[in-house]
Amino acid sequence: MSGSVNKVILIGNVGKDPEIRSTQDGRELANITLATSERWKDKSTGERKERTEWHRVVVFSEGLVNVVKNYVKKGTKLYIEGALQTRKWTDAAGVEKYSTEIVLQGFSSVLTMIDSQKSGGEDNFSSGSSSGSSSFDSGYKNSNSNDSLEDEIPF
Repeated sequence: MSGSVNKVILIGNVGKDPEIRSTQDGRELANITLATSERWKDKSTGERKERTEWHRVVVFSEGLVNVVKNYVKKGTKLYIEGALQTRKWTDAAGVEKYSTEIVLQGFSSVLTMIDSQKSGGEDNFSSGSSSGSSSFDSGYKNSNSNDSLEDEIPF
């Protein structure tokens, strides 16, 4: 196989309220800080240990930015699917800096609110448009919907 895959899947808690910003051309983007934790029991001491990893998530998909802006806040548990990107910039002192982020843009991005209290279940938001642009209406799927295989078929 000659192709490659750049896909990141995380489940974690939002560490602070998302930051909504605008690009120079007026499009909104959302910055999220997501914490994932690993817990284990130390074999030698029996002590419980925990390590938290912090992830920078940048949401460019218009529909997902609207979801973040309206529903996501500090403490929200999220499932996300995106791509890993590293960007480089020069700070005010002339020093080159690097930042690695999980980017949600295009048709393959997913953001699911796992502990959504508003709906009592999971809300899945994806930017599922083959053109690469996203909208809330075309990408919204509520897993609590009544669509199921048990529904009566009208024939």
